[in-house]
Amino acid sequence: MYKNEILEEIHQYREEYARSFQYDLKAIFNDLQKKQAAHKDRLVKLPIKRWSNQTITRC
Repeated sequence: MYKNEILEEIHQYREEYARSFQYDLKAIFNDLQKKQAAHKDRLVKLPIKRWSNQTITRC
C-alpha cells in the first residue's frame, strides 16, 4: 500500500491533540472554540446556500 507522509503526519498530530485532552470531545470542542475566538480575523464566512423547491428534483 502507498504511504503518504503528509497524511501520516496529519494523523499523528490529530492523535497527539486528542490524547492531550484524554479523547474528551467536549474538551476538544471547547479548545477549538477558544482558538477560533482568538483569531476571528482569520475566519472565512460563506453565504448560506438556500435551496428552493424548484431546484430540488426528486427521482
